Amino acid sequence: MPVKDHPFSVSIIMPTYNEAGNIADLMRDAVEHLKKTGVTGIEVIVADDDSPDLTWKIAEETVCPGATVKVLRRLENHGLTASMNDAIAAAQNDVIVWFDCDFSQTPDRIPQLLEKIGEGFDVAVNSRYLPGGGENRCGDGSGLHLLLSRCLNYSLRHLLDPAFTDYTSGFIALRREVCREFRLRGDYGEYFIDFIYRVLLSKRFRVVELPYIMQQRRSGISKTGTNLLHYLKRGRKYIATIMALRRLRAGGAVENTDAHPAP
Repeated sequence: MPVKDHPFSVSIIMPTYNEAGNIADLMRDAVEHLKKTGVTGIEVIVADDDSPDLTWKIAEETVCPGATVKVLRRLENHGLTASMNDAIAAAQNDVIVWFDCDFSQTPDRIPQLLEKIGEGFDVAVNSRYLPGGGENRCGDGSGLHLLLSRCLNYSLRHLLDPAFTDYTSGFIALRREVCREFRLRGDYGEYFIDFIYRVLLSKRFRVVELPYIMQQRRSGISKTGTNLLHYLKRGRKYIATIMALRRLRAGGAVENTDAHPAP
């Protein structure tokens, strides 16, 4: 749906590592879907951890008519959250969008997020666990991943805020001032649990979820893991994050330390 009545510029953030088979098509698709909404002022920021498959080089050579492209080839301090924080700091536009860079979170679901931003929400999140949402993945440990993801999010609704459904979504659009208040923290998927709950707990921003169906990765190998050992290693960090957030809630205040400086 066009958002011409609510003009704003958009920065699309794409954190990558070994996504050579996806990045060029993903960049072009995301820009095309943004242009269909009527948004003007589009930038694509690819933050790549010096991928051996030269994802960064492909991104540099990809032309996206109607958008500017920035590629951050990160030679040190690798990691998903660090990459995203660098990209957020480089973003210049009013609204920031980010999502997984393997086509599991498809760019055609970006417009519904921007529609809600245009309606006055500060944060819009695509959720697998609302009516109409779901997952359409198989292979490479996906069955185990889906089961653990559902169990984790069910537990988080009881441990944190029951009104929110997808604490590990990572498919989001938000106004840049939200990122100024709350810097991303953590290592991998737990960053989103920490970020979205601190935003919710602050009660300073309007947050909305929308249903979407997560798809199979188009090419490449999952970074999340494919067996129980991988998930158990990640799980320790998730548990530590949840415990810290519950202590934060008990303390009755939300700190915005490590906020991004205003540009």
